[in-house]
Amino acid sequence: MVVVFGSLNVDLVARVPRLPEPGETLRAIDFAVSPGGKGANQALAARRAGAQVRLFGHIGRDAMADPAVQLLQAAGVDLAGVQVTDGATGIALIHVDADGQNAITVAAGVNAAARAAQVPDSALQHDTTLLMQLEVPLAEICALARRAATRGARVVLNAAPAARLPVELLDDVAVLIVNETEAEALARDLELSDARALCTRFVGTEHTLVITRAAQGALYTSVEGVHERPAPRVTAVDTVGAGDAFTGALAAALDRGADVDRAVSEGLAAGALACTRHGAQAAMPRHDEIRALADTL
Repeated sequence: MVVVFGSLNVDLVARVPRLPEPGETLRAIDFAVSPGGKGANQALAARRAGAQVRLFGHIGRDAMADPAVQLLQAAGVDLAGVQVTDGATGIALIHVDADGQNAITVAAGVNAAARAAQVPDSALQHDTTLLMQLEVPLAEICALARRAATRGARVVLNAAPAARLPVELLDDVAVLIVNETEAEALARDLELSDARALCTRFVGTEHTLVITRAAQGALYTSVEGVHERPAPRVTAVDTVGAGDAFTGALAAALDRGADVDRAVSEGLAAGALACTRHGAQAAMPRHDEIRALADTL
């Protein structure tokens, strides 16, 4: 079982010829409203990758609440842990350019109300993979990671968006997933020279670091050393949600018993496939296509 504690948003997406400069107004090519939020995205990604998934978080009492959960419901994600709270559902304002690159602003709304106590001890077992991100309060993430690790659950943290992480949290995380920018920020916080030095810090420990590098693939650590895995070659039309597809698929693979090598391959396959489709949740691939593409890596 993959248990996700995280954000639910609605994405307001404008497709533009290029990303605007500060103070500049551009005419959009088109506009779409779709469900998002890193917690919800990764929950759906893990579900489509074949895992049983429970999601814990918050939506508001507003017109955005139903769109935020519609694809999750359709996919069979267990939403009993999603609470309806007075206030606004989280919103992401997204620009996507002609090359598929994006710029995103997030308004947390009731995601700020997420609490570790929402997740019962019964959901944190030895056969549980707890998946979290950083779009809900950090103090609650730390509290839930500590409780989960103590109870023997596997804790997977996608440390995005970048934030200063307490060392105690890193001690409780079995698998830490960051992109290159987030890796450099974490290295500075830990007084290390760069992302490579950060990798070295993880080598030989029981903790795994995964650094996603977009089209270049991923770096990841093990007891033996640092490994590099290339990404599949695809033509990207939209990179929104690619990192969430990677993380959800990797968590699903680990949850079913795959080793880290295979889990990274499936994460890369899922992220690449997501880049070939528009949207975040709508782009999340399914387990058969993920595994077929991962077999080629």
